[in-house]
Amino acid sequence: MKAIGAVEVLAAAGLVLPAVLGIAPVLVPLAAVGLVLLMAGAAVVRLRRREYGLVAVDALYILLAAFVAWGRFGPAPFLN
Repeated sequence: MKAIGAVEVLAAAGLVLPAVLGIAPVLVPLAAVGLVLLMAGAAVVRLRRREYGLVAVDALYILLAAFVAWGRFGPAPFLN
C-alpha cells in the first residue's frame, strides 16, 4: 500500500515539477503515461473487488492523465 502511494506521489510530482521548474519537460508526458498505467491497474483491482463506484473515479483519472500525455506528445508539444 505504501509503495503504491509513493508511486502516485512521484507521478504527481512528475506531472507538476518539470513544467513549473522548466527542467526536463519531457518527463511530464512520461509521468502521465505512467499514471495512466497505474490507474488502469487500480481500475482492474477495483473491478475484481466489485467496487464499481470507485472504478468511475479511476476512469476519470485515466482520462485526465491521458489528456495531459496527448497534449504533451500530441500536435503542439511544449508550447507556452
